[in-house]
Amino acid sequence: MADIIAVDQHTWRIEDGIVRFFVLEGSEKALMIDSGMNVPDAKAYGEKLSDKPLYLLNTHADRDHISGNGAFEKMYMNPAEEENYRAAGGTGEMVPIVDGDIIDLGDRPLEIIEIPGHTPGSVAILDINNRVLYSGDSVQDGNVFMFGKFRDMKKYIPSMEKLRTYEERFDEIFPSHGTLPVKKELISLLIEGATEIINGSVQGKEAEMFGNKFLHYQFPYAGFFGEAN
Repeated sequence: MADIIAVDQHTWRIEDGIVRFFVLEGSEKALMIDSGMNVPDAKAYGEKLSDKPLYLLNTHADRDHISGNGAFEKMYMNPAEEENYRAAGGTGEMVPIVDGDIIDLGDRPLEIIEIPGHTPGSVAILDINNRVLYSGDSVQDGNVFMFGKFRDMKKYIPSMEKLRTYEERFDEIFPSHGTLPVKKELISLLIEGATEIINGSVQGKEAEMFGNKFLHYQFPYAGFFGEAN
């Protein structure tokens, strides 16, 4: 069973093992950001937290972020994520969100920022008035998955550079994995690490997960799971 933790009167994080997702409430609507790894009844969780109409937005479509999607007829998602979503068994109608879109929950505008790399359609969500960035998997102090289909480290770096241009607009980052919150300075560190990996100036350790071989690059601030040689 997932644990619900109030961040403030109108924001909750739901801890589902190694992943977390969120419910944000405005004066007119509520929004669930992702739906967890082992929570097929995620929608029911959200409906207990808010009496406002509940919508769903996915930061991306990896399986540990979509377990409760089936209870929603529609979800906000970047169109570049559709192949990944359907490959993971995702159902329902995708309502496209693209860079610069604003979803207003009622006195709570959320801005969409496209950050491809971890997956083709990864997005971050800027909670403008509360000065919080919801980063999905792309910014975290755990391990960023960058091996296998849909991953592209060369796109990840400019996406992080793009996020850095927003740093004056947020104070904290709420990631889907690892510590919450993390500081915005982590973005620059992740750029440094990813650049070192691409340049070959750092060596990864061979590792295996679910039969997939990869290289684990561990830095003091975070790690990357990269392509095997």
